[in-house]
Amino acid sequence: MAHLLTLSVLTSILLAGYLLFRYGNIPHQHILVTISVLTAWCFSFLIVFTIPLDVTNTLYRQCLQEHNSNGLLITSPNLNNLHVEILPVAGTECQAPWGMIPDSLFPNLWRIIYWTSQLLTWLIMPLMQSYLKAGDFTIKGKLKSALIENAIYYSSYLFICGILLIYIAAKGVSLDWQKLKAIASSASNTWGLFLLVLLLGYALVEVPRSLWNNAIPGFTLQYAYFKVAKLNSSKAEAEENVEDVLESLQGISRTVPNNHQLRPCVETILRKVPTELLERAVRNYTRGGGSGGTSSIIPSEKALVRIHKQVIKSLQTLERSESLWSVQVENVFYLEDVSRNMHSQDRRFKSEFPPQRTQLGKIMYSPLIHWYWECFCKAHFFKMLFVLASMMSIMVVWSELTFFNRRPVLSIFANVINLAKYSYDFFTIELFSMIVLCYLFYCTYSTILRIRFLNLYYLAPHHQTNEHSLIFSGMLLCRLTPPMCLNFLGLIHMDSHIIKERILETYYTQIMGHMDVIGIISDGFNIYFPMCMLAFCLATWFSLGSRALNAMGFQQFLQNETIATELVQEGKDLIAREKRRRQRVEEALSRRRDPTSITNEYIAKYRNLSGSSIQAGGFGAHRTPTDGLLCDGERVGYATVSTSLNSRSSPLTVPRSLSEEINERFGLSTHVEIGFKGTANTFDRNETIESSENMERRIGSPPRDLFDDV
Repeated sequence: MAHLLTLSVLTSILLAGYLLFRYGNIPHQHILVTISVLTAWCFSFLIVFTIPLDVTNTLYRQCLQEHNSNGLLITSPNLNNLHVEILPVAGTECQAPWGMIPDSLFPNLWRIIYWTSQLLTWLIMPLMQSYLKAGDFTIKGKLKSALIENAIYYSSYLFICGILLIYIAAKGVSLDWQKLKAIASSASNTWGLFLLVLLLGYALVEVPRSLWNNAIPGFTLQYAYFKVAKLNSSKAEAEENVEDVLESLQGISRTVPNNHQLRPCVETILRKVPTELLERAVRNYTRGGGSGGTSSIIPSEKALVRIHKQVIKSLQTLERSESLWSVQVENVFYLEDVSRNMHSQDRRFKSEFPPQRTQLGKIMYSPLIHWYWECFCKAHFFKMLFVLASMMSIMVVWSELTFFNRRPVLSIFANVINLAKYSYDFFTIELFSMIVLCYLFYCTYSTILRIRFLNLYYLAPHHQTNEHSLIFSGMLLCRLTPPMCLNFLGLIHMDSHIIKERILETYYTQIMGHMDVIGIISDGFNIYFPMCMLAFCLATWFSLGSRALNAMGFQQFLQNETIATELVQEGKDLIAREKRRRQRVEEALSRRRDPTSITNEYIAKYRNLSGSSIQAGGFGAHRTPTDGLLCDGERVGYATVSTSLNSRSSPLTVPRSLSEEINERFGLSTHVEIGFKGTANTFDRNETIESSENMERRIGSPPRDLFDDV
């Protein structure tokens, strides 16, 4: 009976789990963050996948009600105990849809999904997000800071709610628990509908446009260069911010003695900083004069809380900037490979930096198939998707403008549902509803990813998304999905408060309730406000928002603009520099993978095999391994005559480096040893190991407690 519902639940869980694995870093995340985000995503997907089943179930019950005059209709006036059961008589013309779900299942299912999602998005996840950003050093302190921050945020909502309650009481409407719940759901749906119209107004134009642009490799590559230049400036700004914060932290660390009661708090902050950044901060602090400009006054606990919060925020910003940079650089490299292979004669896709793939992957996705897809089929595929997306966007906009008109029915979606309903084609109804809902869902959520809210929250693949971005995405999904589904039900004329007609409604609409309490919401907002979507679509079509942001100093990618051209050229230079750096790294790795050739070359250069090498050019005629004096990656040798003489008795003896020679001559008398970059003498090695052990002992591994924010 309910196998389609079971399939929807499994699909939602698998899809949410896959996305969380792709974007999040599950081993390093809080278990509470993982569970809450997984629940929010799963319930949002489940609403989208289950609404078509509720629609077909409602249409089947409506068919029974219309064709069976002797059928018994049993309803319950209480919304919490809602139960509708129709007992058909023999000879009915209605056919039950495939995968019919019992009527008693939907009300409980929608209550669990809806109120759990509302609890997550309005209470639990905001507290969790504030808890992770808090700079306090105890669980009690973090919870207190999170409650204070959210109390300030929600005070405006409570103020508005109080005004509405006074307005309702002045109207003489009696308030009970049911109507209070209706007010709460109405306020949440109103907020979600307001944001939904903004996002859809942008996405219904931008999604088809982006599909068309993706079919043009030249445009995509130019835009990628532009994004690289912008990300480089944001990354440099994040690095400077981290350096300033860590410099202040280093001054505080030098000020607070080891036996002070606030020293554990300082150590907690230091554990949040990666070792490389901490060592760089120590060097910069020492080079800048040490404690010359630092106060000797021991800071208070509030000052440590403030610097702790700054450290968390700056490191998260730097991590996000580096993640965006790395993802974009890989994207540009790939687009350059596509542009280079576009005119290839052998029709074999060749990458300048080929990724590591398994043998099965190489067989299934060979260079020949890769070339045909990227250089021939992909452009036509995106153009076909552009046509389909454009048609869907036009139908959505038209239906949004006309869904309130009951006679004649002008909404395209409502006409399709009515045609399928008259022929009892429930499969077409389910499939069409799923396609429309998935397109609305994709447009809404892709807008969030595209705008990225000034890059404060961003879902980066390859496990590069931080916990704050995951929580933020879960909050938005829970807030946007219910009003989006209510809007869809209005588009297909299955909401009696939209078309002003007595019809049998879905269980979802009945559980969500209607905005009957406040007249201005039920009579005006839900009907006429979606028409504003047309205005947003026109503004997006003419790029009015991008032009306004560009005029205010926020560089946007606009063709034939001087600033965009300069940023594109800057992006090309940055990619060329990054490419040279990566080539040097790969050359170094290739030399490490083949030590035999390096050893043979080394011995052939520096061994006196025939005794004529010194006469030909002396020990300075050949280039030897460096101690890093030039810092250029080459190795500059330093071998004495005694070393050359010793090599005669021991042919495999390798000449000593400059630092080893100096340490041997002067280290015993001065008790000071010298080490250069690239050397590996005993003193350097022992000190490195000792310093590493001290660093690990002091910093340690990040805590993995349940309520820790690392």
